[in-house]
Amino acid sequence: MGRLALGAAALLASAAAPLAAQRFWRNTFYPYGYYSTVDGWWGAAHAGVYSPTGFVERPEPNFAALNLDAAASTQGSHLVVVDAAAPAWWEGWRAALTLTVARENRLGYYGVGNDTRYFADSVALQPYFYRVSRTHAGARLTLQRRIVGPLRALAGASLERIDFRELPGPSAFRRDLAAGVVDPGTVPFTDRVVRAGLVLDTRDHEIDPHRGIFVEALHARGPGYTRTTANARVQVHALERLILAARLAGEGMGGDPPLAVQMTMESSERPFVALGGYRSLRGYYDARFVGRGKLLGGVEARYAVLWVPSIVEVKLVGFYDVGRVFGAGEAVRLTGDGLHKSGGGEIALRLLRNALLVVGYGRGSEGGQLLFGTTWSY
Repeated sequence: MGRLALGAAALLASAAAPLAAQRFWRNTFYPYGYYSTVDGWWGAAHAGVYSPTGFVERPEPNFAALNLDAAASTQGSHLVVVDAAAPAWWEGWRAALTLTVARENRLGYYGVGNDTRYFADSVALQPYFYRVSRTHAGARLTLQRRIVGPLRALAGASLERIDFRELPGPSAFRRDLAAGVVDPGTVPFTDRVVRAGLVLDTRDHEIDPHRGIFVEALHARGPGYTRTTANARVQVHALERLILAARLAGEGMGGDPPLAVQMTMESSERPFVALGGYRSLRGYYDARFVGRGKLLGGVEARYAVLWVPSIVEVKLVGFYDVGRVFGAGEAVRLTGDGLHKSGGGEIALRLLRNALLVVGYGRGSEGGQLLFGTTWSY
């Protein structure tokens, strides 16, 4: 009888193993809208299919997903992104492919350098004086392989076409293009990049971490330039409802990088506009400061006023950001000199495992900006 029971248990276990490993797909679709200080009202929609991790608690948001996001604003900006990601489909491997077509029709351009000035009188009569329209379309592939524990090796490549269009009337961009500060030969610019690096990731959840560190060191090479990036983020679960977060990042560029690549900062996920905007220096206009080198820092306190983990969390957030850029011939370094500073607050809503919505307000020395994001700033 004992042997029969053991045999039955073994049979059930062998049958349960494939069931436990079985993966299925779910669909998702929702429209939404929001207001941006930069682009006015946005209408957007998200559609996707994903393979959930089920009841297994793991940091990856899903086994794999294919998402389509499309949006358009009342100021002529638009965005279409197709993103295919497999963070946990193959044990020890991560893969991501992103296709993007976008136009930022009111992107900031104030000149190149950390000390570029802003004059409110210029905007009163010339509303587009500090604005430029940027279009870009490209493909980005990233592969990561676990080396040991939370340490991964990264390799990737991207191809992107970037162009700028002058808006009506006098502008800082028109002035710098005519003067050669912006090289006319790099407008438009085709960016072909290969990159490699290391990623250390101990976060308990990648969408909304409560604890853990994320450190990346990347090196990229494009046409006529190189880019080296270091980024460290930490989350500390200080109290049951309180999470403290901090970020320190720096990037340097060698060779002769054009404006198109100086306006962004690399990451293992996706590059983002820097310096200025939701992902880099909240409270300042997008791309407010442009330079070959970048230094970013920040701290956040996230307190949950509604706390039902894995179901719903509503957090009140206070933040303080600092940053600056470095010009040609300047070494990127830790320094308190020339830092631009901003602070503000946000409300964040997390639903189930993988849906996060953040709205808020940030203010710097030149005024304030409304904030909206579907991820944390960092």
